[in-house]
Amino acid sequence: MSEAFRIADQLRRAFEGEAWHGDSLLELLQDVTAPKASAHPVKGAHSIWELVLHITAWDAAVNRRIVSGKVLTLPDEENFPPVKDTSEDAWKRALTNLEKVHEELVQTALNLPDSRLHERVAGKDYDTYFMLHGVTQHELYHAGQIAILKRGS
Repeated sequence: MSEAFRIADQLRRAFEGEAWHGDSLLELLQDVTAPKASAHPVKGAHSIWELVLHITAWDAAVNRRIVSGKVLTLPDEENFPPVKDTSEDAWKRALTNLEKVHEELVQTALNLPDSRLHERVAGKDYDTYFMLHGVTQHELYHAGQIAILKRGS
């Protein structure tokens, strides 16, 4: 089993389920409605919806960094995109896009030869191995925030 496969497996577990730590991101989002997703139960904190858009943006950014090999940064409006439509349909589209973008990242990781894991990420002082572990940690960090926000709304 390749190291890239192991990393992709951890990405998938953190996102879909069967993770060692407990509920995955999708498990936490399973019963979240649009009103709950757009609520701000903690003053000054992002909403669940804003966090979902943020996770989606970074999964896509990491994938593009690996595929293109080019420097990539996210401007503020892409880092935390604003929620403009708070309808149930818009929430479902956000979740569908989150799953699609995440699956693209997992597929990229699965198809990476282990030799590419130690390539430096363009414009960064770390390698692809570190970045892929980092995006997994990023999802889990925000999943923890979502778990807290769910209790507060």
